[in-house]
Amino acid sequence: MEWILRIICFLVLVCFGAAPANAGPFGAWIGIVVAGDNTADGGAPSEVFDNARRDITRHLISIGFEPGNVRQFSTQPGRYLEAPLEADYITLNETVRNLTRTARGGCFFYFTSHGAPQGIVVDGSLFSPQAFADFVNSACTDVPSVIIISACYSGVFIPALATDSRMIFTAARSDRPSFGCGADLTYTFFDQCVLEMFPDSQTFLALASEVQSCVAEREELEGAEPPSEPQLYVGGRAARLLEFYTLDPG
Repeated sequence: MEWILRIICFLVLVCFGAAPANAGPFGAWIGIVVAGDNTADGGAPSEVFDNARRDITRHLISIGFEPGNVRQFSTQPGRYLEAPLEADYITLNETVRNLTRTARGGCFFYFTSHGAPQGIVVDGSLFSPQAFADFVNSACTDVPSVIIISACYSGVFIPALATDSRMIFTAARSDRPSFGCGADLTYTFFDQCVLEMFPDSQTFLALASEVQSCVAEREELEGAEPPSEPQLYVGGRAARLLEFYTLDPG
């Protein structure tokens, strides 16, 4: 049975873009990690989003994303040793298009910022669900994709982004805030749960389930109400493919 699964996994990788020699299953994927704001809820300076940007990127590299296929974005790029790019729409769009010319295996997006029912804040502007969909569709229409949006009301993105080949995971329902944007915190509740659950999760599907439980427990402990209820959408094709993309760095 094991050899059959290995053959299937090999065929999946061949069909959706061969990884470099000796690379893991994510060797031909792109990784885009965006910190869309640099302030806390009350407007004070905060590192909460950039901390998550930095550490999510480290996890991607640890599971086999090629460093050359991963890009970080920040609203204050000159502040960090990682030298992230400027988190504006034009730079994001051009970067994704350039990366997917050679890395065609799949697409991973992680956005963390403030949110509203109309969209997510990116560099001082609201990135609407339709604008986000246009951005992703421009280069990642048919390849397996994982899109994680960490923001209040981020469930609003699911209808616009949902396709058969995508997994979409959001920090909250479309009508609920998420929590943890204070200036005194290291990460938001959702981002911290993603980072804590990542090392022990075998797939992105398993990670989402673990994060949902983690967020619920943290919110109950902190008395955060109403519960954010992180939302998960998985297209049928994505559900089949992502079982073969292990997050185990070994």
